[in-house]
Amino acid sequence: MFSKYKKPSAQRPAETKDAAPVTEIATAKPAAAPSVTRKAAPSAPAQATPMDKERKRKERMGEIKLDLHRVLLDNLNLSALEHASEQDLRQEISAISAEFLEERSIVLNREDRQTLTSELYDEVTGLGPLETLLKDDTVNDILVNGPQQIFVERDGKLELSDITFKDERHLLRIIDKIVSAVGRRVDESNPYVDARLKDGSRFNAMVPPVAVDGSLVSIRKFKKDKLGIDDLVGFGAFTEEMAAYLQAAVATRLNIIVSGGTGSGKTTTLNALSSFIDNSERILTIEDTAELQLQQTHVGRMESRPPNVEGKGEVSPRDCLKNALRMRPDRIIVGETRGEEVIDMLQAMNTGHDGSMTTIHANSARDGISRLENMIAMAGIEMPIKAVRSQISSAVNLIVQASRLQDGSRRMTSITEITGMEGEVISMQEIFRYQRVGLTPDNKIIGHFTATGVRSAFAERFRLWGYDLPPSIYEPIAAE
Repeated sequence: MFSKYKKPSAQRPAETKDAAPVTEIATAKPAAAPSVTRKAAPSAPAQATPMDKERKRKERMGEIKLDLHRVLLDNLNLSALEHASEQDLRQEISAISAEFLEERSIVLNREDRQTLTSELYDEVTGLGPLETLLKDDTVNDILVNGPQQIFVERDGKLELSDITFKDERHLLRIIDKIVSAVGRRVDESNPYVDARLKDGSRFNAMVPPVAVDGSLVSIRKFKKDKLGIDDLVGFGAFTEEMAAYLQAAVATRLNIIVSGGTGSGKTTTLNALSSFIDNSERILTIEDTAELQLQQTHVGRMESRPPNVEGKGEVSPRDCLKNALRMRPDRIIVGETRGEEVIDMLQAMNTGHDGSMTTIHANSARDGISRLENMIAMAGIEMPIKAVRSQISSAVNLIVQASRLQDGSRRMTSITEITGMEGEVISMQEIFRYQRVGLTPDNKIIGHFTATGVRSAFAERFRLWGYDLPPSIYEPIAAE
């Protein structure tokens, strides 16, 4: 068909056929049992059963597919396929598959042939077995524990998928294909890597010898359709009253920290909050792996870079943040603050970059403050604890706590304002919270969002900026 896409093939010896077709089933009658006794399930002589034959048939089919997989990949002229259309490539793969199956006298049904063609296409142009999971919109996370074990997360719950790699070598080849596309590398001397896929999904991998039982891969899929505030309200992540409050907070340029554990939805929340930023403002984003999807017109995106093999060329988040301060930003958004860049972030919030936002790992608003203090200490800055807390209290206005609950649901469990200092303690007041009241028989959490009854300390600021929120949004809601 498309001979320019096919390498010259070498003659291969024909494969011998099986003596008996798979569909034949042994039907010999078992020997009569002795009449003396009827003990439970005595060990009978080894004998082929329909179940055994079906299992062997599947195993043999798997071996044929794997062998044919390798043969077809060896015979594709990949350099000639770089500019081929998808239709041409699929037709060529199908034609070469048919030719080799005929040479080896292997008969496959139409469904098996289509599956084989699809797998080969994903191998040549995509990420092999992972392509199916990446195209599945119900999958949020893909977790690979070696070549034979791939877990996926759906609706906050992990489940084992039936997709596998051929072997460790196959898995390593796919990992190398991903990281080389973004100019990074992974091997024994550099056994872990962070990268991103073409669609913006976050990718992390660790390879042997650090990964003992095979390479470990985690992919946090990023949704093509960015979730907005209305979507999150519809999903039950928070209420319309909380959304109105957050809109006022972002629009009036309060400095906001989104706090939460791993997988709690911090980045999704940060994306949603950014939708309230005015289109006329200049925004600079700083991330380890670019994930934020801001829709404003004036957005400058920066991404840190790890050191190369020689230990040189590193660009840290702090380097990006220092440079961002010289680029006349109205707001700075740091994807995640986890190190010494925290001091520059706090200084930016204190020196004319109101409305900046970032995320941190913490289990509550109070823990978030402690994390900020610890990160400042880890940066090697010698400051009295009162000075550190004073810096934090004047820089941060609002902490939004995101949590993934035990049933897999994600909720904005708390919105807390920082109101200043009382002695050496940072004073805080919670405005909204998620109140849990119990569990359903199928382990779904029962709860509701409620205001705490405390009026916002920024109510006057909201009013002056044109966001006069009704007092009713601060009224507590009784449990039903």
